[in-house]
Amino acid sequence: MLDHSRSTRIGTAELEKKRRDARKAVVAASIGNGLEWFDLVVYGTFAVTISRLFFPTHDEKSSLLLAFATFGVSFLMRPLGAVVIGRYSDKAGRKAGLMLSIVLMFVGTLLIAVAPTAATIGVAAGIIILTARLLQGFSAGGEFASATAFLIEYAPDRKAFYGSWQVATQGAAILLAGLFGFVLNNYLSTQSLESWGWRIPFIFALAIGPVGWYIRTKMDETPEFLATEKSKAPLTEAFVANRGRLWAIVGVVALCSVANYLALYMPTYAIVNLDMTKSAAFASTLIFGIMMAVCAPFVGALADRIGPARIMTFAAIGTLIAALPLFILLVNVPTIATMICIEIVFGFLATAYFAPLPALMASIFPPQIRTTGMSLGYNIAVTVFGGFAPFILTWLIASTGSLLAPSFYLLAIAAVSLVSLTVVRRVYKES
Repeated sequence: MLDHSRSTRIGTAELEKKRRDARKAVVAASIGNGLEWFDLVVYGTFAVTISRLFFPTHDEKSSLLLAFATFGVSFLMRPLGAVVIGRYSDKAGRKAGLMLSIVLMFVGTLLIAVAPTAATIGVAAGIIILTARLLQGFSAGGEFASATAFLIEYAPDRKAFYGSWQVATQGAAILLAGLFGFVLNNYLSTQSLESWGWRIPFIFALAIGPVGWYIRTKMDETPEFLATEKSKAPLTEAFVANRGRLWAIVGVVALCSVANYLALYMPTYAIVNLDMTKSAAFASTLIFGIMMAVCAPFVGALADRIGPARIMTFAAIGTLIAALPLFILLVNVPTIATMICIEIVFGFLATAYFAPLPALMASIFPPQIRTTGMSLGYNIAVTVFGGFAPFILTWLIASTGSLLAPSFYLLAIAAVSLVSLTVVRRVYKES
């Protein structure tokens, strides 16, 4: 009896230590993930200003298209970053991949923060922005999967809950970027905003990078990685031996990617197409960020009880039902109250779909190729479906003349993801 009691205390102590390590892993992994998303969302938030400063043309819509094209082109680097950093993480360790990605993201942010405008150096200004975005895209290609593997492999239990903090920090990044957009656009003159104000959030991001790098240096490699026999060819294993899992995940990730980048696009959509005020537009971004940051851990905890794929299926069906009616409402009643209500619904659906995703992705790939598989699946989907979403939506609206075009795109992607989730549940037996 004494031996049993003693072993119980030892087991409890070991579990508590593992949970403390998991909480430290949340901070180490999430801060870099938050930096990545903050940079991405800030660029989209200030797209109108950036288009004028770095891609000036005689037509404002053409300048905006160039700014969003630069945003989208950077996503072409994501699959390359997924291959390089994902493979590196599966061979050298999750920590090594995290260290590399945060340094590259910092350098890309620095280039944007200090870039001279087109009025100073002409076309070269746009090239600098493009270079910075390509570097950030390469970094982001390996960040999400390396951070997710790091979190999941440290978690002793409640893996969906711990993985959901990836999503919560993305919501916090969207919220913070929205705050910068709201404050700077409302309290600075157009001249001040264009001369120096737009640089403030990028300078702020520069302060996060070194903090994240320092925290990551203090973490040990994950026990699961150390105990796993290393793959000699993780890229080949992911593309050949696990190709079915890879393409299923591409389809699953599509919806969360489009939903997130649609949220990023909404302020521009509201200002340019609905003639809404900047304060109303950026308020909507704040609501979406709050929903994601607050709700993600609760959804993750629920996913540990009933299964990630089940929750994601309900969220995908909800998106199919709600997308078109909500956009019809917004187009016909373009008020701040309507915008806030719509962002609450979209924010909840996006969080319900995205929060369980890290745990689902980590469980579907074997440990020896986990980062490579997740990196490729995630970034192929983000590149194909999400990265060019702002550009595609701007082009669709201009070409069709329909302000409902964003809802049609969202409906199509939701259908793709719902089919992919069905494959994951029935073929790979993931709940």
